[in-house]
Amino acid sequence: MKHPATLVLAAALLASLASCRTYDYRERISQDKGLMPAERYAHYGREQAELVAIGRELAHASPDSVQQVVAYARGLPDVADVTPDARGLWLTIRFKNGWRAATPPINDGKRGAETAGLPAKQ
Repeated sequence: MKHPATLVLAAALLASLASCRTYDYRERISQDKGLMPAERYAHYGREQAELVAIGRELAHASPDSVQQVVAYARGLPDVADVTPDARGLWLTIRFKNGWRAATPPINDGKRGAETAGLPAKQ
């Protein structure tokens, strides 16, 4: 009689293992379905263009090279501070005018320097 209970327990264990989700969120958060195109958002102002440029560089970075993107962002003229999240999936940027925004990777095939409206480095 223990044999059917063991089969039920094993089936429940297999079902619970099959339902486990992956923790790789990078692909999901970098999709822009239903959002404004990055190029149009960059035309709203200097800070928006810098935010798009940072997001584009983040999309080209591997998870271990996020600090290079942080250095790139700090080199932009209006950026005061940059804080990466613990897993390097997005960056929170504080601009000199006090505006704070977060950017996920913007995977549109362009690099940060290709962003329209990006101010020249000072």
